[in-house]
Amino acid sequence: MIVKDWCSFCGECAGVCPRNLITVKEYALIFDDSECRECNLCVDACPITALERE
Repeated sequence: MIVKDWCSFCGECAGVCPRNLITVKEYALIFDDSECRECNLCVDACPITALERE
């Protein structure tokens, strides 16, 4: 997952992840890609398109 510089760390991506693999900590998004199924719900939920799949 690529988090672009303009990410506001709003947590919308974390809120939609069906596997709870995204954690928002202050000014960082932490992804646990080990169980990610690439559903792209997090990418679609981002209101400012700051997430991108590699």
